[in-house]
Amino acid sequence: MRQDHQPDQRGPILFLVLLAMIALLVVAWGAGQEEADGAPTTGAPSEPLGPSSPLFRPTGPPMVEIAPPEPSSEPSSSGAEPVESSGAEPVEEVAPEPPVELPGGGTRIFADNRFLVAYYGTGQTPAMGVLGETDPDTMDRRLHRAAAPFRRPGQPVRHVYELIVTIADASPGPDGDYSHDIPRSEVRRYIRAAHRNDALLLLDIQPGRSGFLETAQRWAWALRDPWVGLALDPEWRMRPHEVPGRTIGQVGAREVNRTSAWLARLTKDQGLPEKLFVLHQFRTDMIEDIDQIRQRANLAMVQHVDGFGTRGQKLATYHHVARPRQFAMGFKLFYDEDVRRMGPREVHAVRPKVRFVSFQ
Repeated sequence: MRQDHQPDQRGPILFLVLLAMIALLVVAWGAGQEEADGAPTTGAPSEPLGPSSPLFRPTGPPMVEIAPPEPSSEPSSSGAEPVESSGAEPVEEVAPEPPVELPGGGTRIFADNRFLVAYYGTGQTPAMGVLGETDPDTMDRRLHRAAAPFRRPGQPVRHVYELIVTIADASPGPDGDYSHDIPRSEVRRYIRAAHRNDALLLLDIQPGRSGFLETAQRWAWALRDPWVGLALDPEWRMRPHEVPGRTIGQVGAREVNRTSAWLARLTKDQGLPEKLFVLHQFRTDMIEDIDQIRQRANLAMVQHVDGFGTRGQKLATYHHVARPRQFAMGFKLFYDEDVRRMGPREVHAVRPKVRFVSFQ
């Protein structure tokens, strides 16, 4: 009986084994050529590839290319070092908000050679000055008529409402400080009027036996308005046992400096334009150590000379107390107390130069 012939399987098996060995050798050779980061080389340069290499291809989504900024010789306004791109999607830069401007434009009180003209007094009564004789809008029209003759070519006028918000009293009152605040609603009325009529508002304080700083801080809510400034009246700053109206008050440079530092810090922290900071004076002893009063970067500091009488008396007072190298100069005109009240031409002729005149 003849047996069936079985085909020889060894040939194909040896061929498959040979192919497997060749494949293993190829894989081993390829693995030895890979870089440490897993990106295979292609026979290109042996140095590591980075973003500057034309052969660099990052994995993941394609990068958004951000053009480098143009070189500039100007220093950074913030003083900070430039921040390098992290490779993330670019974030749109938000331009800083421009500073709030003052009425008439700009952020500095006396910019463009401006001349300030004010009406002085308190709300609800004409007893303390012309400002309170009428409603705010009627007062503003009168102020514009009074201020117009002070305008000169190249010297625009800026209008000011000087509102006494803390008033000295002849009696101690409930808190014993010989002063009282006018209602907040009255101050808000003048703030609204100032914004309607493009005017500055100047809060005048007569603190009695309180300090200027603690009194000013009660008005911080109003001083946060960009058009509201502060005036200190040392005539009404009483020492213990002194009573307003019976003696002329006084203040030391240290108290003025503490108050101006607080106001300058508030102005900076709130991002406000420069504020008026006015010191009223008509006798040298009203401000002790005046030469030690510090300048503040965010404040337009004014020494306002308030004497009344004849023209000769007013000028003598002015020349006696004026410190033009330290302050911008102010000058007061009294409708009732002055004898032959000085007009705009005479005020402009005064030296040292007057930058701010107020009517009482």
